[in-house]
Amino acid sequence: MKKLLYLKDQELKQYIEKIFMGYRETVSDAKNILDKYSIGVAHNKVIHLISLYEGITISELLKKLKVTKQSLNRVLKDLIKLNAINYEKDEKDTRIKHVFLTVEGNKLFNEIFSIQKKRIYNAFLGSNSKEVISFDNVLKKIINEKL
Repeated sequence: MKKLLYLKDQELKQYIEKIFMGYRETVSDAKNILDKYSIGVAHNKVIHLISLYEGITISELLKKLKVTKQSLNRVLKDLIKLNAINYEKDEKDTRIKHVFLTVEGNKLFNEIFSIQKKRIYNAFLGSNSKEVISFDNVLKKIINEKL
């Protein structure tokens, strides 16, 4: 690993803390909405991913979330009860299910997203384009995503 002389353990700990706090604040922005529907952060993550990857399969959701089938099934059942999602079988392989947000699911997603995007938007608004691009690149590296 390349030595980063300007980053000491204490600074790295502070960056990790900022990642934790940023996540906490972004999730807490949506807490009242999640509470209104009696759902939690896990539901928010699933709704968010389905909104990004319309028709995502259960298998792909499991890979992206890195959770057990049991955990995901509990969340999906709750979202079905709320009429927020539905499934469609794959045309070629009927064992594969694709997950979609319903009209109600999109409404729920938009309600959550509109409140969360304010925090992110304001942070970006107070940053220059180089900072935004650098931030995006660093985040991608943290999650091992190709640039």
